[in-house]
Amino acid sequence: MSPLRITMAAVVSAVALTALPGCSVLRHQETASQYADDATITAKVKSKFAEDKTVSAMAIKVQTFEGLVTLSGAAKSMEEKSKAESLARTVAGVKSVKNAIIVRA
Repeated sequence: MSPLRITMAAVVSAVALTALPGCSVLRHQETASQYADDATITAKVKSKFAEDKTVSAMAIKVQTFEGLVTLSGAAKSMEEKSKAESLARTVAGVKSVKNAIIVRA
């Protein structure tokens, strides 16, 4: 087999291996569309936190995977923790909320 054919075979193989996953993103095998939807949900939740004076958007981390929103970080009170969860639940596309926020007095 000539060097040109070997190079072409390698290129074709690389392209095929790259194309096989399709729109899959390495992050837990989400599709690109689902990843974008989750990113939008995360941004909307953070925006709700920023608009609300009782919730610190800087102290609470938001992660979304397939519509499941996970809240983590620190809140100053149980009220802030509860408010963050209730705000997250109001965002379109949120299927459920896991509240792992720690209350620090």
